[in-house]
Amino acid sequence: MKTKNVIRFMLAAAFLSVALSSCSDSGSARSSYMVVGYVAGFRGYDFSSVDAAKLTHINYAFANIINGEVMFDTTKIDGEVLKNDDLAGLRALKEKNRDLKILISVGGWGWSGNFSDAALTDSSRRRFSTSAINFIKENRLDGIDLDWEYPNQPGAGNTYRKEDIHNFTLLLKDIRLLLDSLAGAEKSNKFLLSIATGGDSAYVANTELGEVAKYTDFINVMSYDLHNGNTWQTGHHTNLYLSDADSPYGDATDRAVKMHLAAGVPAEKINVGIPFYGRKWKGVDPTQNGLYRVGSTTGQGISYKYVLEALNNSSFERFWDKSASAPWLWNKSDSVFISYDDAESIAAKMKYVKRMKLGGVMFWEYTEDVDGMLLDEIKKGLKTKE
Repeated sequence: MKTKNVIRFMLAAAFLSVALSSCSDSGSARSSYMVVGYVAGFRGYDFSSVDAAKLTHINYAFANIINGEVMFDTTKIDGEVLKNDDLAGLRALKEKNRDLKILISVGGWGWSGNFSDAALTDSSRRRFSTSAINFIKENRLDGIDLDWEYPNQPGAGNTYRKEDIHNFTLLLKDIRLLLDSLAGAEKSNKFLLSIATGGDSAYVANTELGEVAKYTDFINVMSYDLHNGNTWQTGHHTNLYLSDADSPYGDATDRAVKMHLAAGVPAEKINVGIPFYGRKWKGVDPTQNGLYRVGSTTGQGISYKYVLEALNNSSFERFWDKSASAPWLWNKSDSVFISYDDAESIAAKMKYVKRMKLGGVMFWEYTEDVDGMLLDEIKKGLKTKE
């Protein structure tokens, strides 16, 4: 859901000062960064092949909310049933990386419909929080990630209320208190709480991010799908900066980060989202080689394998939008436009993470990578000295 221009104007002044002060800051990078990988339990993937040494956190997707409680759903996704055995497989990865943290992610685009009811009252929040703690204990996990898409927005036809804005904060506060209680007085075994946030101003306007940040250990910004399956106009779906070819009210990773900062989220808690997939439009107006032109379809999600096939297809030409630090592919004969991330755009984002002194990166999702090439680019970019 894209926000109306009036919301953008209200937020513009707030994050402009952050933008100006941050852009000139090129201080030294930290010695380590978070690399948070979502792993979809519905891909039928062999978790023993996950390259655990290259990750700091794994968010298993997804658990559902049933009768107000966190639990696995018996409903199949892409023919797969998500189950506790998956989590045992992920825990085994700690033998390869003892510092690896495993979290359960709740919700996602398809299973966010019950968040609003779960967050509605003191008793419903406590029911949810208690079930979350029990889920963590039973499965010997390191924490929980809430992927509510989205508070006070319909998402995939979800229940939503204006009260979601504050209730989301209260829900996170309640979970935080129980997690800290579970850790014990010495906090020697800290349990983690994270969230996935939207990359546009509508999300910022419908949450209390400054308060939310007090209770969360880190925040994964979904700085992708900025042009998506609801938009007929082509465009970069995960551009770092606002493109000169876009509307001045368009979305970008940099804009999303600075809105989070302006809302009160500490830089070290922000992880930039990287998509391990692309988006494709058909029947596109050929002006500007299809960039920010109207298509006959919306932006269909495509696998990275498909992206690589297009790159090796002589019918497609790669273009680079310098202003946005983003590539695109254009097939003139078939009028097909593809937006994606590659080595060059990921390198630019990693420089940005270091320059802005952010927490690190998050990506969706591990099984979409081809031969680990995208994860390797992330790791290489974070290690490179400026």
